Amino acid sequence: MGTAALTDGESAVFGQIRGWQQRHWRERTKAERVELQSVVTWYATTWFFSLCWLALPLVGGLERRPAPLAAGGLLLLVGALQCAEANRMTRPVLDHYLGRCELPPGALRPAALLLALALGLTLVLAALHGAEPVAVRLALGASLLPFGLLYGLVAPVGVFLRRFAVLAVVLVCAFGWTDPEVTAIVMVGVLTAFGALFSLLACRCGAWTLSVLWEAERAREVEARLAVAEERLRFGRDLHDVIGRNLAVIALKSELAVQLARRGRPEAVDQMTEVQRIAQESQREVRDVVRGYREADLGVELAGAQGVLSAAGITCAVRGEVGGLDGEVQSALGWVVREATTNVLRHGDAALCDIVLARDTGRVVLTVENDGAGDAAGVGGSGLAGLRERLSAVGGTLAAGPAGEDRFRVVAEVPLSVREVTA
Repeated sequence: MGTAALTDGESAVFGQIRGWQQRHWRERTKAERVELQSVVTWYATTWFFSLCWLALPLVGGLERRPAPLAAGGLLLLVGALQCAEANRMTRPVLDHYLGRCELPPGALRPAALLLALALGLTLVLAALHGAEPVAVRLALGASLLPFGLLYGLVAPVGVFLRRFAVLAVVLVCAFGWTDPEVTAIVMVGVLTAFGALFSLLACRCGAWTLSVLWEAERAREVEARLAVAEERLRFGRDLHDVIGRNLAVIALKSELAVQLARRGRPEAVDQMTEVQRIAQESQREVRDVVRGYREADLGVELAGAQGVLSAAGITCAVRGEVGGLDGEVQSALGWVVREATTNVLRHGDAALCDIVLARDTGRVVLTVENDGAGDAAGVGGSGLAGLRERLSAVGGTLAAGPAGEDRFRVVAEVPLSVREVTA
Protein backbone atom coordinates (compact mmCIF):
# COMPACT_ATOMS: atom_id res chain seq x y z
CA MET A 1 0.00 0.00 0.00
CA GLY A 2 2.83 2.39 0.79
CA THR A 3 4.11 2.33 -2.79
CA ALA A 4 0.75 2.94 -4.46
CA ALA A 5 0.44 6.12 -6.48
CA LEU A 6 -2.05 8.70 -5.20
CA THR A 7 -4.63 10.41 -7.36
CA ASP A 8 -4.98 14.19 -7.30
CA GLY A 9 -8.08 13.91 -5.12
CA GLU A 10 -6.37 11.65 -2.61
CA SER A 11 -3.33 13.94 -2.51
CA ALA A 12 -5.62 16.88 -1.78
CA VAL A 13 -7.30 14.99 1.06
CA PHE A 14 -3.98 13.98 2.58
CA GLY A 15 -2.74 17.53 2.15
CA GLN A 16 -5.63 18.74 4.28
CA ILE A 17 -4.80 16.38 7.13
CA ARG A 18 -1.07 17.05 7.27
CA GLY A 19 -1.55 19.71 9.92
CA TRP A 20 -3.79 17.63 12.20
CA GLN A 21 -1.02 17.22 14.79
CA GLN A 22 -1.14 20.92 15.66
CA ARG A 23 -4.86 20.96 16.46
CA HIS A 24 -6.58 20.49 19.78
CA TRP A 25 -8.03 17.07 20.60
CA ARG A 26 -11.66 18.22 20.32
CA GLU A 27 -10.99 19.77 16.91
CA ARG A 28 -9.75 16.49 15.40
CA THR A 29 -11.91 14.02 13.55
CA LYS A 30 -12.39 10.51 14.87
CA ALA A 31 -9.85 9.16 12.39
CA GLU A 32 -7.28 11.72 13.55
CA ARG A 33 -7.91 10.81 17.18
CA VAL A 34 -7.45 7.10 16.48
CA GLU A 35 -4.22 7.82 14.62
CA LEU A 36 -2.87 9.94 17.46
CA GLN A 37 -3.79 7.24 19.98
CA SER A 38 -2.09 4.55 17.87
CA VAL A 39 1.11 6.57 17.47
CA VAL A 40 1.29 7.32 21.19
CA THR A 41 0.72 3.62 21.93
CA TRP A 42 3.61 2.66 19.65
CA TYR A 43 5.80 5.26 21.34
CA ALA A 44 4.99 3.87 24.78
CA THR A 45 5.27 0.20 23.76
CA THR A 46 8.96 0.43 22.87
CA TRP A 47 9.86 2.10 26.16
CA PHE A 48 7.66 -0.25 28.17
CA PHE A 49 9.33 -3.38 26.80
CA SER A 50 12.76 -1.81 27.11
CA LEU A 51 12.08 -1.06 30.76
CA CYS A 52 10.42 -4.35 31.70
CA TRP A 53 12.48 -6.73 29.55
CA LEU A 54 15.84 -4.99 29.46
CA ALA A 55 16.49 -2.42 32.17
CA LEU A 56 14.89 -4.03 35.24
CA PRO A 57 16.07 -7.65 34.67
CA LEU A 58 19.55 -6.53 33.62
CA VAL A 59 20.08 -4.22 36.58
CA GLY A 60 18.97 -6.95 38.98
CA GLY A 61 20.84 -9.85 37.32
CA LEU A 62 24.11 -8.23 36.19
CA GLU A 63 27.37 -9.58 37.58
CA ARG A 64 29.35 -7.00 39.53
CA ARG A 65 32.51 -7.36 37.46
CA PRO A 66 34.12 -4.70 35.27
CA ALA A 67 33.52 -6.35 31.89
CA PRO A 68 29.85 -7.31 32.49
CA LEU A 69 29.18 -3.90 34.02
CA ALA A 70 30.64 -2.15 30.99
CA ALA A 71 28.76 -4.36 28.53
CA GLY A 72 25.52 -4.02 30.50
CA GLY A 73 25.83 -0.24 30.73
CA LEU A 74 26.43 0.02 27.00
CA LEU A 75 23.47 -2.27 26.35
CA LEU A 76 21.18 -0.04 28.43
CA LEU A 77 22.42 3.01 26.55
CA VAL A 78 21.88 1.33 23.18
CA GLY A 79 18.41 0.20 24.26
CA ALA A 80 17.46 3.79 25.10
CA LEU A 81 18.82 4.93 21.73
CA GLN A 82 16.77 2.22 20.03
CA CYS A 83 13.59 3.49 21.65
CA ALA A 84 14.39 7.09 20.75
CA GLU A 85 15.12 6.15 17.13
CA ALA A 86 11.93 4.07 16.94
CA ASN A 87 9.90 7.03 18.21
CA ARG A 88 11.57 9.33 15.68
CA MET A 89 10.82 7.04 12.75
CA THR A 90 7.29 5.95 13.73
CA ARG A 91 5.59 8.84 11.94
CA PRO A 92 7.61 8.55 8.66
CA VAL A 93 7.09 4.78 8.37
CA LEU A 94 3.36 5.17 9.14
CA ASP A 95 3.03 7.85 6.47
CA HIS A 96 4.82 5.48 4.09
CA TYR A 97 2.44 2.64 4.88
CA LEU A 98 -0.62 4.88 4.46
CA GLY A 99 0.66 6.11 1.11
CA ARG A 100 1.18 9.73 2.15
CA CYS A 101 4.86 9.85 1.22
CA GLU A 102 7.76 7.66 0.22
CA LEU A 103 10.34 6.61 2.81
CA PRO A 104 13.83 7.76 1.80
CA PRO A 105 16.33 4.97 0.99
CA GLY A 106 18.33 3.94 4.03
CA ALA A 107 15.92 5.58 6.45
CA LEU A 108 15.96 2.50 8.72
CA ARG A 109 19.72 2.07 8.59
CA PRO A 110 20.35 3.75 12.00
CA ALA A 111 17.71 1.52 13.61
CA ALA A 112 19.27 -1.57 11.99
CA LEU A 113 22.75 -0.59 13.23
CA LEU A 114 21.44 -0.07 16.76
CA LEU A 115 19.75 -3.49 16.59
CA ALA A 116 23.02 -5.14 15.50
CA LEU A 117 24.89 -3.36 18.29
CA ALA A 118 22.29 -4.39 20.91
CA LEU A 119 22.38 -8.02 19.79
CA GLY A 120 26.18 -7.97 19.81
CA LEU A 121 26.33 -6.61 23.36
CA THR A 122 23.75 -9.17 24.49
CA LEU A 123 25.89 -11.92 22.96
CA VAL A 124 28.95 -10.53 24.78
CA LEU A 125 27.09 -10.66 28.08
CA ALA A 126 26.07 -14.25 27.38
CA ALA A 127 29.65 -15.22 26.47
CA LEU A 128 31.01 -13.57 29.62
CA HIS A 129 28.27 -15.15 31.75
CA GLY A 130 27.91 -11.61 33.02
CA ALA A 131 24.20 -11.76 33.75
CA GLU A 132 21.55 -14.26 34.67
CA PRO A 133 20.39 -16.33 31.67
CA VAL A 134 16.81 -15.06 31.99
CA ALA A 135 17.97 -11.44 31.90
CA VAL A 136 20.06 -12.14 28.78
CA ARG A 137 17.15 -13.77 26.93
CA LEU A 138 14.73 -10.99 27.88
CA ALA A 139 17.28 -8.43 26.69
CA LEU A 140 17.36 -10.27 23.38
CA GLY A 141 13.59 -9.93 22.95
CA ALA A 142 13.61 -6.28 24.02
CA SER A 143 16.29 -5.48 21.44
CA LEU A 144 14.18 -6.89 18.57
CA LEU A 145 10.97 -4.99 19.28
CA PRO A 146 11.91 -1.35 18.44
CA PHE A 147 13.29 -2.31 15.04
CA GLY A 148 10.46 -4.78 14.35
CA LEU A 149 7.77 -2.12 14.88
CA LEU A 150 9.38 0.00 12.17
CA TYR A 151 10.37 -2.72 9.74
CA GLY A 152 6.93 -4.34 9.91
CA LEU A 153 5.39 -1.25 8.28
CA VAL A 154 8.00 -1.03 5.53
CA ALA A 155 8.61 -4.61 4.39
CA PRO A 156 5.95 -6.97 3.00
CA VAL A 157 4.81 -9.58 5.51
CA GLY A 158 6.49 -12.44 3.63
CA VAL A 159 9.82 -10.63 3.43
CA PHE A 160 9.59 -9.67 7.10
CA LEU A 161 8.97 -13.26 8.21
CA ARG A 162 11.70 -14.73 6.00
CA ARG A 163 14.35 -12.29 7.17
CA PHE A 164 13.47 -12.65 10.82
CA ALA A 165 13.52 -16.44 10.38
CA VAL A 166 17.08 -16.16 9.09
CA LEU A 167 17.93 -13.87 12.01
CA ALA A 168 16.41 -16.37 14.43
CA VAL A 169 18.63 -19.15 13.05
CA VAL A 170 21.72 -16.96 13.40
CA LEU A 171 20.85 -16.00 16.97
CA VAL A 172 20.08 -19.58 17.97
CA CYS A 173 23.47 -20.70 16.65
CA ALA A 174 25.32 -17.77 18.26
CA PHE A 175 23.71 -18.08 21.69
CA GLY A 176 23.84 -21.88 21.47
CA TRP A 177 27.61 -21.53 21.30
CA THR A 178 27.60 -19.62 24.62
CA ASP A 179 25.11 -22.00 26.30
CA PRO A 180 24.67 -25.36 24.53
CA GLU A 181 21.80 -26.52 26.74
CA VAL A 182 18.69 -27.45 24.75
CA THR A 183 16.39 -25.44 27.01
CA ALA A 184 18.48 -22.30 26.58
CA ILE A 185 18.58 -22.72 22.80
CA VAL A 186 14.81 -23.24 22.62
CA MET A 187 14.19 -20.17 24.76
CA VAL A 188 16.34 -18.04 22.46
CA GLY A 189 14.30 -19.22 19.49
CA VAL A 190 11.00 -18.65 21.28
CA LEU A 191 11.89 -15.12 22.39
CA THR A 192 13.16 -14.24 18.92
CA ALA A 193 9.95 -15.50 17.34
CA PHE A 194 7.85 -13.70 19.94
CA GLY A 195 9.65 -10.40 19.43
CA ALA A 196 9.27 -10.63 15.65
CA LEU A 197 5.63 -11.72 15.61
CA PHE A 198 4.52 -9.33 18.35
CA SER A 199 6.10 -6.32 16.65
CA LEU A 200 4.60 -7.35 13.29
CA LEU A 201 1.09 -7.78 14.69
CA ALA A 202 1.28 -4.62 16.81
CA CYS A 203 2.28 -2.35 13.95
CA ARG A 204 0.34 -4.00 11.12
CA CYS A 205 -3.01 -4.31 12.91
CA GLY A 206 -2.96 -0.71 14.07
CA ALA A 207 -1.77 0.64 10.72
CA TRP A 208 -4.34 -1.42 8.80
CA THR A 209 -7.12 -0.05 11.01
CA LEU A 210 -5.91 3.48 10.30
CA SER A 211 -5.83 2.81 6.56
CA VAL A 212 -9.47 1.66 6.69
CA LEU A 213 -10.48 4.75 8.67
CA TRP A 214 -8.76 7.13 6.26
CA GLU A 215 -10.26 5.28 3.31
CA ALA A 216 -13.69 5.86 4.84
CA GLU A 217 -12.78 9.51 5.37
CA ARG A 218 -11.83 9.88 1.72
CA ALA A 219 -15.04 8.09 0.71
CA ARG A 220 -17.06 10.64 2.69
CA GLU A 221 -15.29 13.49 0.91
CA VAL A 222 -15.98 11.89 -2.46
CA GLU A 223 -19.61 11.27 -1.52
CA ALA A 224 -20.05 14.90 -0.53
CA ARG A 225 -18.56 16.09 -3.83
CA LEU A 226 -20.79 13.70 -5.77
CA ALA A 227 -23.85 14.93 -3.89
CA VAL A 228 -23.02 18.52 -4.83
CA ALA A 229 -22.44 17.53 -8.46
CA GLU A 230 -25.73 15.60 -8.54
CA GLU A 231 -27.61 18.57 -7.12
CA ARG A 232 -26.09 20.84 -9.76
CA LEU A 233 -27.14 18.42 -12.47
CA ARG A 234 -30.66 18.28 -11.07
CA PHE A 235 -30.87 22.05 -10.97
CA GLY A 236 -29.59 22.24 -14.54
CA ARG A 237 -32.17 19.71 -15.69
CA ASP A 238 -34.96 21.65 -13.95
CA LEU A 239 -33.92 24.88 -15.63
CA HIS A 240 -33.68 23.15 -18.99
CA ASP A 241 -37.13 21.60 -18.62
CA VAL A 242 -38.66 24.92 -17.53
CA ILE A 243 -37.22 27.38 -20.05
CA GLY A 244 -36.00 25.14 -22.87
CA ARG A 245 -39.40 24.82 -24.56
CA ASN A 246 -40.27 28.48 -23.96
CA LEU A 247 -36.99 29.66 -25.50
CA ALA A 248 -37.63 27.52 -28.55
CA VAL A 249 -41.12 29.05 -28.91
CA ILE A 250 -39.70 32.55 -28.44
CA ALA A 251 -37.12 31.92 -31.17
CA LEU A 252 -39.75 30.65 -33.61
CA LYS A 253 -42.23 33.45 -32.90
CA SER A 254 -39.50 36.09 -33.12
CA GLU A 255 -38.44 34.74 -36.51
CA LEU A 256 -42.08 34.75 -37.64
CA ALA A 257 -42.53 38.34 -36.41
CA VAL A 258 -39.45 39.42 -38.37
CA GLN A 259 -40.82 37.85 -41.56
CA LEU A 260 -44.25 39.46 -41.04
CA ALA A 261 -42.68 42.86 -40.29
CA ARG A 262 -40.67 42.73 -43.51
CA ARG A 263 -43.89 42.14 -45.43
CA GLY A 264 -45.63 44.96 -43.62
CA ARG A 265 -48.16 42.61 -42.03
CA PRO A 266 -49.90 43.88 -38.84
CA GLU A 267 -49.80 40.35 -37.36
CA ALA A 268 -46.15 41.00 -36.46
CA VAL A 269 -47.30 43.03 -33.46
CA ASP A 270 -49.40 40.15 -32.20
CA GLN A 271 -46.45 37.76 -32.50
CA MET A 272 -44.14 40.10 -30.55
CA THR A 273 -46.83 40.53 -27.91
CA GLU A 274 -46.91 36.75 -27.58
CA VAL A 275 -43.10 36.69 -27.36
CA GLN A 276 -43.28 39.22 -24.53
CA ARG A 277 -45.89 37.14 -22.69
CA ILE A 278 -43.83 33.93 -23.00
CA ALA A 279 -40.67 35.73 -21.83
CA GLN A 280 -42.46 37.06 -18.74
CA GLU A 281 -43.86 33.61 -18.02
CA SER A 282 -40.37 32.13 -18.36
CA GLN A 283 -39.05 34.65 -15.84
CA ARG A 284 -41.75 33.66 -13.37
CA GLU A 285 -41.05 29.94 -13.86
CA VAL A 286 -37.30 30.47 -13.38
CA ARG A 287 -37.98 32.34 -10.12
CA ASP A 288 -40.16 29.45 -8.97
CA VAL A 289 -37.40 26.95 -9.74
CA VAL A 290 -34.77 29.01 -7.91
CA ARG A 291 -37.09 29.55 -4.94
CA GLY A 292 -37.78 25.83 -4.73
CA TYR A 293 -34.06 25.13 -5.03
CA ARG A 294 -33.16 27.46 -2.19
CA GLU A 295 -36.00 26.57 0.14
CA ALA A 296 -35.61 23.55 2.41
CA ASP A 297 -38.55 21.25 3.12
CA LEU A 298 -38.75 20.66 6.88
CA GLY A 299 -40.18 17.13 6.66
CA VAL A 300 -37.51 16.06 4.18
CA GLU A 301 -34.75 17.67 6.27
CA LEU A 302 -35.91 15.93 9.47
CA ALA A 303 -36.01 12.54 7.77
CA GLY A 304 -32.66 13.18 6.12
CA ALA A 305 -31.05 14.30 9.40
CA GLN A 306 -32.25 11.16 11.17
CA GLY A 307 -30.95 8.96 8.36
CA VAL A 308 -27.56 10.66 8.12
CA LEU A 309 -26.96 10.70 11.87
CA SER A 310 -28.01 7.06 12.22
CA ALA A 311 -25.63 6.11 9.41
CA ALA A 312 -22.85 7.89 11.31
CA GLY A 313 -23.54 5.80 14.43
CA ILE A 314 -25.41 8.57 16.28
CA THR A 315 -28.77 7.67 17.82
CA CYS A 316 -31.23 10.29 16.62
CA ALA A 317 -34.80 10.76 17.89
CA VAL A 318 -37.21 13.10 16.06
CA ARG A 319 -40.43 14.23 17.78
CA GLY A 320 -43.12 16.59 16.56
CA GLU A 321 -45.44 17.12 13.56
CA VAL A 322 -44.67 19.23 10.51
CA GLY A 323 -48.23 19.42 9.21
CA GLY A 324 -49.96 22.80 9.15
CA LEU A 325 -46.83 24.95 9.02
CA ASP A 326 -46.38 27.65 6.38
CA GLY A 327 -43.95 26.96 3.58
CA GLU A 328 -41.67 29.83 4.65
CA VAL A 329 -41.65 28.58 8.24
CA GLN A 330 -40.77 25.08 7.07
CA SER A 331 -38.03 26.45 4.84
CA ALA A 332 -36.42 28.49 7.64
CA LEU A 333 -36.55 25.64 10.15
CA GLY A 334 -35.37 23.17 7.51
CA TRP A 335 -32.17 25.18 7.13
CA VAL A 336 -31.70 25.09 10.91
CA VAL A 337 -32.02 21.29 10.90
CA ARG A 338 -29.56 21.02 8.00
CA GLU A 339 -26.94 23.30 9.60
CA ALA A 340 -27.28 21.74 13.07
CA THR A 341 -26.93 18.23 11.65
CA THR A 342 -23.85 19.26 9.73
CA ASN A 343 -22.29 20.69 12.91
CA VAL A 344 -23.03 17.53 14.89
CA LEU A 345 -21.28 15.45 12.25
CA ARG A 346 -18.39 17.81 11.61
CA HIS A 347 -17.52 19.38 14.95
CA GLY A 348 -18.88 17.17 17.71
CA ASP A 349 -18.32 13.68 19.01
CA ALA A 350 -21.94 12.90 19.74
CA ALA A 351 -23.56 9.56 20.46
CA LEU A 352 -27.11 10.89 20.95
CA CYS A 353 -29.07 13.65 19.21
CA ASP A 354 -32.65 14.75 19.96
CA ILE A 355 -34.67 16.88 17.53
CA VAL A 356 -37.96 18.23 18.91
CA LEU A 357 -40.54 20.33 17.02
CA ALA A 358 -43.18 21.90 19.28
CA ARG A 359 -45.89 24.57 18.99
CA ASP A 360 -46.36 27.08 21.80
CA THR A 361 -48.60 30.21 21.91
CA GLY A 362 -48.45 31.11 18.26
CA ARG A 363 -44.88 30.07 17.74
CA VAL A 364 -43.13 26.90 16.65
CA VAL A 365 -39.95 25.92 18.49
CA LEU A 366 -37.30 23.63 17.03
CA THR A 367 -34.74 22.19 19.45
CA VAL A 368 -31.67 20.22 18.37
CA GLU A 369 -29.65 18.88 21.30
CA ASN A 370 -26.70 16.48 21.30
CA ASP A 371 -24.16 15.16 23.77
CA GLY A 372 -21.11 16.16 21.69
CA ALA A 373 -19.92 19.30 23.46
CA GLY A 374 -17.25 19.72 20.78
CA ASP A 375 -20.08 20.98 18.59
CA ALA A 376 -19.78 24.27 20.40
CA ALA A 377 -16.58 24.98 18.55
CA GLY A 378 -18.18 24.69 15.17
CA VAL A 379 -21.55 26.46 15.22
CA GLY A 380 -20.22 29.99 15.03
CA GLY A 381 -19.10 31.97 12.04
CA SER A 382 -20.99 32.26 8.78
CA GLY A 383 -23.21 29.21 9.43
CA LEU A 384 -24.81 30.66 12.57
CA ALA A 385 -24.97 34.17 11.12
CA GLY A 386 -26.69 32.87 7.99
CA LEU A 387 -29.28 31.01 10.05
CA ARG A 388 -30.05 34.10 12.11
CA GLU A 389 -30.56 36.11 8.93
CA ARG A 390 -32.96 33.51 7.55
CA LEU A 391 -34.93 33.36 10.80
CA SER A 392 -35.05 37.13 11.28
CA ALA A 393 -36.58 37.45 7.83
CA VAL A 394 -39.62 35.53 9.10
CA GLY A 395 -39.63 37.06 12.60
CA GLY A 396 -37.74 34.19 14.22
CA THR A 397 -34.84 33.92 16.67
CA LEU A 398 -31.97 31.51 17.17
CA ALA A 399 -30.06 30.54 20.33
CA ALA A 400 -27.10 28.17 20.47
CA GLY A 401 -24.85 27.18 23.33
CA PRO A 402 -23.93 24.60 25.99
CA ALA A 403 -26.81 22.94 27.81
CA GLY A 404 -25.17 21.25 30.76
CA GLU A 405 -22.14 19.03 30.95
CA ASP A 406 -21.03 17.71 27.54
CA ARG A 407 -24.28 18.80 25.87
CA PHE A 408 -25.00 21.41 23.23
CA ARG A 409 -28.37 22.85 22.21
CA VAL A 410 -29.66 24.85 19.26
CA VAL A 411 -33.12 26.45 19.68
CA ALA A 412 -34.98 28.20 16.84
CA GLU A 413 -38.31 29.98 17.34
CA VAL A 414 -40.50 31.13 14.44
CA PRO A 415 -44.08 32.48 14.36
CA LEU A 416 -46.63 29.92 13.21
CA SER A 417 -47.81 32.27 10.48
CA VAL A 418 -45.31 34.39 8.60
CA ARG A 419 -48.16 36.46 7.18
CA GLU A 420 -48.71 37.97 10.63
CA VAL A 421 -45.12 39.20 10.63
CA THR A 422 -44.96 40.51 7.09
CA ALA A 423 -48.44 42.05 7.11
